[in-house]
Amino acid sequence: MPKDSSNPMGNAWLHRYSVLVLVCTFLLVIAGGLVTSNEAALAIPDWPLSYGKLVPPLEGGIRFEFAHRMLAATVALLTLILAFWIQASEQRLWLRRLGWMAVGAVLAQALLGGAAVKFVDPKPLSIAHACLAQICFGVMVAVVVGYALACPPEDQHQHWQAKAYPTVLAATAILLQTALGAAVRHNLTSAIPHIVGAGISTALVMWAGLGILIHHMEDTLLRRYATLLLSLTFVQVFLGVAAYMSRIATADDPQPMPMMIGFTVAHVAAGSLTFGAAVALALIVYRDARPANAVLAHGGMAVA
Repeated sequence: MPKDSSNPMGNAWLHRYSVLVLVCTFLLVIAGGLVTSNEAALAIPDWPLSYGKLVPPLEGGIRFEFAHRMLAATVALLTLILAFWIQASEQRLWLRRLGWMAVGAVLAQALLGGAAVKFVDPKPLSIAHACLAQICFGVMVAVVVGYALACPPEDQHQHWQAKAYPTVLAATAILLQTALGAAVRHNLTSAIPHIVGAGISTALVMWAGLGILIHHMEDTLLRRYATLLLSLTFVQVFLGVAAYMSRIATADDPQPMPMMIGFTVAHVAAGSLTFGAAVALALIVYRDARPANAVLAHGGMAVA
């Protein structure tokens, strides 16, 4: 039987641990971007071992692929610990389900990564692998925010659920952009669908973010997260243009150039942060129906 989730000290440590897992998950996304940008996805041709060993020769693209695998194993272990910790200490069913959802997403991502190696990097599996990375990050954002979020009275949920639709649509569009971006990086499609998707995603983010700023400008919390989402989106658009231009500029080079790698990895990382911001804002809008002086709070912990 789960313990009382109102224990401030226990919740504080669990919240800190969930932030640690979130940071590690973000680093895993960056590591995946480095593997793809350095064209190192098949640097290690077998799985789960590496050239039949636990530790292969760390040279060339093998370094990026092996670091990605080790970080993935670390994140999987940390996520499993987090899920069991949530089950043991949390009464809210939706948070307990999120814990197991995080475990399932991490394990599915690992299996897809292994399958991509076994089948000589088929493009659909690689794209699904990239999307699952974003989903893992989004679920971890939801866990972190959920552990700091006090739920509103039940009779206010339906009113705020309607207000959450724009942010949910924005988060969904950003996730679909991940698939289109991965398709471009794996040469499955041209950049045109990704560019069109970027325009649609940006429009949906502006609808969600500006709508909150216009109608809830007095709410410090909502204003802060809406501004964060809008800012990250425009940074993401800039990095996308830079990544595309650097890819064109270095298309004839015999190997990936540092400029192209840097902009592409930054674009992938900013995409994850933008998706995470959209997930966080949607969860806050849906769950937090408190007045203008609302803060993220749970037990004795608060984040203004």
